[in-house]
Amino acid sequence: MIMTAWRITRTAGFALCLACASASAVSAQSPLQPLPTYEDLADLADSSNVVVHVNLRSLARVKDERAPGLLPGQGRFYAKGKTRALLLGNEALGESLEWLVDLPLDARGKPPALKKRDLIVFARSVPGRPDELQLIGRDSQVLFSPEALLRLRPILAELAGPDAPPPVTGLREIIHVPGDLAGAGETQIFLATADGSAASITVRHSPGAQPTWGVSFSELVAEAAGGPARDTLAWYRLACFLPNSPRPGANLSASAADRQRALADYRMVLGDLGNCQRTRR
Repeated sequence: MIMTAWRITRTAGFALCLACASASAVSAQSPLQPLPTYEDLADLADSSNVVVHVNLRSLARVKDERAPGLLPGQGRFYAKGKTRALLLGNEALGESLEWLVDLPLDARGKPPALKKRDLIVFARSVPGRPDELQLIGRDSQVLFSPEALLRLRPILAELAGPDAPPPVTGLREIIHVPGDLAGAGETQIFLATADGSAASITVRHSPGAQPTWGVSFSELVAEAAGGPARDTLAWYRLACFLPNSPRPGANLSASAADRQRALADYRMVLGDLGNCQRTRR
């Protein structure tokens, strides 16, 4: 069963577990919403250990009094579906899947017409229960389309790769060191990562040339041959998680001019990366 932060069963435990449901509601993407952005899909996939293509077979309304944390204008539903394909995950899934989901209601109190529609569900597995999964959060199921699958597959492939860049959690230090020649120098931007591994951005200045930069997710110094291509995992790690400016005390450059140069280089990197275009609530 694909669930929210709740645990439900077919027995009396169903009511008990609804009573201890999380207050965070989970809603399906409206059929009228546009194709999720790369950033939306990366957010969802990065938080999941199971991504599955399912066909929704039925929805059964849960009484509101048994659905704590339900948002106004939504209903909670017990959903059943058929597994089409496991897109990400190492555990076997059942041919049939079940889950709880909160859906928006129209003026008649009806949910979106999702029955018999194909969905992509982003979830966590439930040990020992191959027909049950847990939705990771709001909007963690999206309508299936060839376009969505085409956008999603490279994300899943990179996440599963041995050299997948780790999540970036912040900026540790930044320092600019001028070179021996006028106009030469190098800025190092050291990043914090979720697993504590090394990651850094290098910006190089050469006399008479525009600065160049690159990123390394290892102990090696980055080749300043250009930043990562847009809509790649390395780009997502930077564009969606680097702060707008270094924290106070993070700029370790020796002089005021060097500190200004380091800050200008950091802003250049952010400008080259562009905006992180999330649309999920």
